[in-house]
Amino acid sequence: MVAGGTMNPSATMTVDELARLLDHSVLKPEATEAEVRAGARVVAEWRIGFYCVQPVWVRCAVAALGTTASGVVSVVGFPHGCEHTRTKADAASRAVDDGATEIDMVIGIGALKGGDARFVAADIDAVVKASGGASVKVILETGILTDDEKRLACRLVRDAGAAFVKTSTGFHASGGATLADVALMRSEVGPQFGVKASGGIRTLADTRAMIDAGATRIGTSASIAILAALDGGKDAGLRSD
Repeated sequence: MVAGGTMNPSATMTVDELARLLDHSVLKPEATEAEVRAGARVVAEWRIGFYCVQPVWVRCAVAALGTTASGVVSVVGFPHGCEHTRTKADAASRAVDDGATEIDMVIGIGALKGGDARFVAADIDAVVKASGGASVKVILETGILTDDEKRLACRLVRDAGAAFVKTSTGFHASGGATLADVALMRSEVGPQFGVKASGGIRTLADTRAMIDAGATRIGTSASIAILAALDGGKDAGLRSD
């Protein structure tokens, strides 16, 4: 059973409903302006809910999406989470000023693994406050955490006023989202809190499984393949990265 009380909520989703749960991502450091604009065309064509880009590309993404209903997401402390708290907070504030409606921050992984829960909580709290009402998702990098560390991180994220816990950056060698981690996170944060699965999700089957395990948002660069599979193989004529 997942949030909303349905055993397999993905089974009856339409293409538009699934698209609204996606964060289409163009986060590679070598991404060019042309690639960022191409990603925006994917988001607009498929009516995807959100477009996740590096901070330097937020204004470009906002301009490229124009009057579409899609929101722009930016990343903070990405991908390692090792910046000073003030740096993370300043980056979040700047991204919101540039037009981001959501912030995905990387948790202080070393502090969490070192048992410094107070630092981790303050780090998240500072970004939440600096985001000025924009939703904050906190990336745990679950592949390098123990289950007890994941549970603690979920509690700290929830109590600090963020909106989502998120599995992974997709850039760590430990791997990305797993069904077990999504289920654990859902169990820890409760039925109403956001859970974003990200990292290695590239097929419709993967996406459905993550939603059925408890994810309410999916981060992926394979949005076209996922949505086209649900839409009977439609090809929008656009390529994802």
